[in-house]
Amino acid sequence: YFLNRKSLYMLGLFLMAPVLMASTPASMCTPLKTLNDSLSHRRRYMKHNFPINYFIRVHHEEIFKLSNISKMKLKVEGLDELVLQRLWFQVNQGVLKKIIRVLPERHPSRPYTAELERRFRDAEGVFVQSHPPEVFQRELPETIQDIWDQLTEEPDRVPESSWRFASPKSLVDNLCHTMCCLFWECFSGTESSQDYCEASHSKKGRKTPSPELETRPTEPAEW
Repeated sequence: YFLNRKSLYMLGLFLMAPVLMASTPASMCTPLKTLNDSLSHRRRYMKHNFPINYFIRVHHEEIFKLSNISKMKLKVEGLDELVLQRLWFQVNQGVLKKIIRVLPERHPSRPYTAELERRFRDAEGVFVQSHPPEVFQRELPETIQDIWDQLTEEPDRVPESSWRFASPKSLVDNLCHTMCCLFWECFSGTESSQDYCEASHSKKGRKTPSPELETRPTEPAEW
């Protein structure tokens, strides 16, 4: 009736497995894959339909890249993946709203961007429903809370030094790359998920590296 040390060890692994392996609920995969389908057309709608060197103004924190995820994991010991997923939704809902805001009603990319935002919101709704309410009431790590506060600050209260200029294409690229990293279980077995948490993966296939962000104090070019 007594378990030996090896049996206890194996029992411990069995009990821990669901915690370690189930960071993304299975119900999330359908809306995320649908979103990913739309993102596959981003080059056409987020680059070709915009003037050359067109930038929009965003929060510094809205330039959310794979390298940001790596830095946060190093800075916050034991950072929960769920916290990063929550932050991903908060960051990118603002990004998509800012892109839509600069598009005239008849712009060829507006229907695509509106559909992208709708699919994003669908995924966010499933994300919220897939976790108990108390998960979203937990106190965030100080580093993450600081980012959250800056994202939700009233625009007229944000210091000028905290704004950046970035192209719509680079922002949506970041959305796609970080999605595949943070929700990798939904994309396992697909080419887009291989090593997607490595910053170097997102640079494959580029002829020349694009600038990370644009800080010049001028507004984007007019249409």
